[in-house]
Amino acid sequence: MVYLSIENDTKELYLFINSPGRWVIPRVAIYDTMQFVQPDVHTICMGLVASIGSFLLAGGEITKRLAFPHTRRQ
Repeated sequence: MVYLSIENDTKELYLFINSPGRWVIPRVAIYDTMQFVQPDVHTICMGLVASIGSFLLAGGEITKRLAFPHTRRQ
C-alpha cells in the first residue's frame, strides 16, 4: 500500500479480505498502513472474514466497504 501510494497518491486502493482471523499484530500493522496512506482504501470482503479480519473491513473508507453476498462474517 505504501509503495502504491507513493507511485500515485490520487488513485484509490482496493484491499480484498479473506481472513479466518488469528494473528492480530500483523493485521493491526495492515490497519495502521491503511490509515497512513493518502489514497482512499476500498475494503472488499469475500469468503470468510472473522475476528481481526472484520476489524480490517471496518478500517476502509466509510462509503467504500463491500461484502459479497455469500461472505461469512464472524
